[in-house]
Parts: sequence; structure tokens; C-alpha cells
Amino acid sequence: MRPIAIIGAGSWGTALAHTLGRKGHDLILWAFEPEVIESIRRQRENALYLPGVSLPDQVVVTGNLQEALKDAAIVLTVVPSHVCRTMYERMAPDLRPEMIFVSATKGIETGRLMRMSQVIHSVLGALFDPQLCVLSGPSFAREVARGDPTAIVVASEEIQWASLIQHEFSSTTLRLYTSTDVVGVEMGGALKNVIAIAAGVVEGLGLGHNVTAALITRGLAEMIRLACACGARRETMAGLAGIGDLTLTCTGALSRNRTVGVELGRGRKLAAIIGAMRMVAEGVNTTQAALALASLHKVEVPITRQVSRILKDEVSPREAIRELMERSLKEE
Repeated sequence: MRPIAIIGAGSWGTALAHTLGRKGHDLILWAFEPEVIESIRRQRENALYLPGVSLPDQVVVTGNLQEALKDAAIVLTVVPSHVCRTMYERMAPDLRPEMIFVSATKGIETGRLMRMSQVIHSVLGALFDPQLCVLSGPSFAREVARGDPTAIVVASEEIQWASLIQHEFSSTTLRLYTSTDVVGVEMGGALKNVIAIAAGVVEGLGLGHNVTAALITRGLAEMIRLACACGARRETMAGLAGIGDLTLTCTGALSRNRTVGVELGRGRKLAAIIGAMRMVAEGVNTTQAALALASLHKVEVPITRQVSRILKDEVSPREAIRELMERSLKEE
């Protein structure tokens, strides 16, 4: 088994460390917060982000990037999208061409409108051509750490790299499928968070199952249009990184993005909601990036547009739904 460095000790990074450590990997988990490092060293538990989950002895925690990367054959980054570029710039002096890089971040870089694999290539491309994979799919961290059976997808333009990660990461509780559609897997993982905010708004307003089903279905249609305009394959949106992850985040109470929507639907302001959350809800920033991409590619995304208006407090949640319902009638 290849030694792994996991960069990012939020709930998802910690859950992956737990699962891969139980499989027998030697791995180092890099954490930003000193209190996370202290908690894991003292209690073998990330009390801040994933309390109650005991990490195996194979998991070593550090706040030193050079130490984390020194012996790593696989570098798994699990950081918020807005710090991905900065992290790779910091890590670059200690990275090597023979490493396999795996991005488990679901988001789009605002401003440059880059997917995470594009961000990584833009940073490392001047040094070497990185062997890069992306990881996505329906996966709540707590359920993965609990050992609930979970299926996700790993994508790479070079299938041998995806196959390598498939065999390194898969276990009796975590099953990986491979893909060569990097664009589709990343776009699915990012865009579903926007629709999940809308699904939360529906829940917060106390509306029924009819509107949730319609929202997921029409939200998927938006995801397909925009992802395919960016170069994705349509069939990827019918898989784990598309409808699979969309269904989970729109219906599961553990979804941070859905939680943001629920609170918006109940009348709370975005700043107050975000201020009370320790973990990042990627869909908030992704909404604006998705709108910009849709404008660039001339793609219609009415749900995303209304989510943006709600986030900016330009329209009430009920008014946003009314405007969606009163759009011009058309064929499905």
C-alpha cells in the first residue's frame, strides 16, 4: 500500500483518514487548526469536525506541510475550493512528479471559474505534468466514517491513475468506480450544491414532496446543460457524481448546503447562517460561479439564478418559487 498524505482535516478529510487508516494505509493527516491537531493526538478523535469517530493508530496528524508530504506517494487534498490554489502554491516546493494527486474538493474557483483540477494544473504545470485524479459522489462524512456502505467515483484523463486510486481506496465499506470524464465528475460535484440550497429552501418553507421532486428533476436538467456546455459527458450526470450526489444533498439532513437553504426558507439572513457554521457550504460561492459559467456558455439556469437572488436578498424564497412557476410554458 502506498503512503498517503491527506491535506485538510475537516469532516470529509477526517472520514477518509479513518477509512483509509482502517484499511491499513500509513498516512499523515495535515490539519490547519491547532485544536484539531491537539484533539487527535490526545483523544485520537477530531472533536471539532467529526466527534465520536476514533482514528486508527496508522493516522498521524501534523500541522507541518513538509512533514506531511515528505514520504507521500498519494496526495489527497480535501480543502475548501477558495483555498485550493493557495494550498498547492504552498505545497509546490515539496511535491514530486511521481506523486498521484487526488482532489476531493467539490467547488469552482470564483473569478477564474476553474474546476479544482484546472487550478491544480495551473499551479503545478510549470513544474511538471501532475498525475491527477478527482474524487466525488454521494458521501456524507459521518456515514463513511461509521462504515455505512458508500459508492463514489474517481476520474482521471489517464485511466491507469484512476484505477490505481480505485484499488488503493476501495474497501469492504467504500466502493470506487472509475471514469475518464474529469469535467463531468467535477461539475456534478459542484453544481449539485446549488440545487441542494434550493431544496433546503423548499423544506424551510414547509412545502411538500411534489416541489422537491420537481426541483431535483429540473435541477438535474440545469446541471446537464451547464456541465455538457463545459465539456462533460451527459451520461456522467446520470451516475454517482450527478444524480447520485444530487439526490443525497437535496434530501439528506447532513447536507450543509441544504441546511443553508432550510434556514433561508425560515427567514434567516445568509450572513447569520454562515456565521454560525464551522464548516464551508460550497454551494454559496458555487452559485455565483455557476451563473458566470452559464452566461459565458449561454446556458439557461433558472433555478440557479433564483438561488443567487435569494442569497443576495434580492427576492424572498416564496417570491423566487412563484417566479419559477410563472416562467413561460415549454416542452420538457
